[in-house]
Amino acid sequence: MTSPAPVLSTQSSPDVSGLIAAIARNAEAGGLRKYLETYRWKVLADYVRPAKHKRGELVIGQGELDRKVYFVESGDLKVDLHTDKGIVHLAIVGPGSMVGEGSFFSNLPRIASVSAYSDCKIWVMTPEDFERLSRNNASVALAVSMALGTLLATRMMDMSKRLSVL
Repeated sequence: MTSPAPVLSTQSSPDVSGLIAAIARNAEAGGLRKYLETYRWKVLADYVRPAKHKRGELVIGQGELDRKVYFVESGDLKVDLHTDKGIVHLAIVGPGSMVGEGSFFSNLPRIASVSAYSDCKIWVMTPEDFERLSRNNASVALAVSMALGTLLATRMMDMSKRLSVL
């Protein structure tokens, strides 16, 4: 898999309506919609950036030391663990979900890699974006923390997804 730089938009006020719709449709346990309602995304839009990835492109590399979180608007992401005995497929993460919550909270290296399973549009939030959000709108930052924490806890409680906490 290759790792070209994602295409990032420089719009000052991105349109997150597609992401809002994907979150509203996602009914998985621990889903984001419980804490990240539409009105919160109107604020959060100023703290995330869109990126598009083609099928096969690397989004997160196992062992990387970054704390970004990625919200999936469209397409699917594949989560794999690279071991000395080969690759272990852990999960497919679809629209309305996210990846990166483990390293976001722990500041530890990524335990798995994530690649685009299909062409996808994702939204990236850096730790710096989150810090700005915390200063400017603490209630939305708290909602983001609760959503990420709920997803993390839900994945940890599901043995089949335990390793996919990135």
